[in-house]
Amino acid sequence: MSLEISKVIKGERVDFKSPPKEFLEAVGGVEGMKELMYRFYDKIYESEISHYFPQDEDEFEKVKIKNSKFFIQICGGPKVYDEESAGQDLDEYMIRIHDDFSITEKSRVEWLGVMREALEEHNIKDKDALEAFWDYLDNFSKLTVNTFSDGSTYYASLLDKSDSRLGN
Repeated sequence: MSLEISKVIKGERVDFKSPPKEFLEAVGGVEGMKELMYRFYDKIYESEISHYFPQDEDEFEKVKIKNSKFFIQICGGPKVYDEESAGQDLDEYMIRIHDDFSITEKSRVEWLGVMREALEEHNIKDKDALEAFWDYLDNFSKLTVNTFSDGSTYYASLLDKSDSRLGN
């Protein structure tokens, strides 16, 4: 399985589905997801995009905990991220968090590359669940890109759309 990274096109409609609960099961449940996310964020700390994250070790630990909760919940696990999102749609909330950063296509590709490496090391046996999780990451991450090579910006949103999974 190659876990391809697709290209972002500014303003393009982005269809995605939340990952299936089978992925949470395949990764080893809540504890397995935490292990995967901690491995991923340890790798992020050594990547070209580490500057997007707190450099203070204690603050970075909080990011790992918070983002692990997001992935647990978005994969059909317990609602452990509701406090952070204050009841907002999880997807829209995650898009809005990224508005505070200049997220480029290059940064997205680095993020996905590090995630792919962490997923490969986790050795997930259920390839269908893994593919569905990757499809979510690849497509959803397009919605976080807000700074383009031509110098323009574009902020995707899922709000007030007849199809609630749109990126424009």
